[in-house]
Amino acid sequence: MQKLARRHVLTSLAGIPLATILANPHLARAAAAGLEEVSITTEGGRKVAASLAVPENTPAGTIVVIHEWWGLNDQIKTVAAEYAKEGFVALAVDLYDGKTADQPEGARSLMQAVNPEEASDSLTSWIAWLKKHPSSTGKVGTVGFCFGGGWSLNASIAAPVDATVVYYGRVTRPAEDLKKLSGPVLGHFGTEDGFIDEAMVGAFEAEMAKAGKPFQNHWYVANHAFANPSSARYDEEDAALAWSRTLTFFKKNLA
Repeated sequence: MQKLARRHVLTSLAGIPLATILANPHLARAAAAGLEEVSITTEGGRKVAASLAVPENTPAGTIVVIHEWWGLNDQIKTVAAEYAKEGFVALAVDLYDGKTADQPEGARSLMQAVNPEEASDSLTSWIAWLKKHPSSTGKVGTVGFCFGGGWSLNASIAAPVDATVVYYGRVTRPAEDLKKLSGPVLGHFGTEDGFIDEAMVGAFEAEMAKAGKPFQNHWYVANHAFANPSSARYDEEDAALAWSRTLTFFKKNLA
């Protein structure tokens, strides 16, 4: 009954554009409520939780969705729900153990408290779990935003997957690490971003070339967090374009 109820929630929101849902806290909460809460024990022996969205038709390609520095909030769960509407199994993971923030100071504290070894343990364990999930084809991609963008890349290095998407995340890994990637990388970056800037991304592009790995990069005349409707730096047109490009990328590589 619970699965049918969750499926009904996702279906009832099917005709509403993603940007509209994300911009409305009530709709985002409704979309988030349509996900199934799941938990596993990691390879490192820790219990971790995530939110799972399953499409109408399975088996399907699967996507790990990694949150911004705010934590696993309704917005990120809504993004996972939207991937399910597009035909993917989507898992919104939680690297903050249930904590979220709505102010920069709190988000910064949560981000700085993350233990990299534990985060990697969580992500590699979830990837292994998804590959064996009965609704999955065994193909897995990762996508993350800001803090999660960097971890999307880190996860794909630690547990090679079929496709990786980075939204304005830290990309400072050397070629020696990038050689471990088994699938292509797609990047979305803003020209007005003062931290994840052209120097960092240009260096990453060079390291990817050294590693002999495919990197498809897109620049937008936008700032950091341009794809987040709750941000003052949100750019609706660029967010829609990045979303379209991401879907095309995943459909090609997770088919």
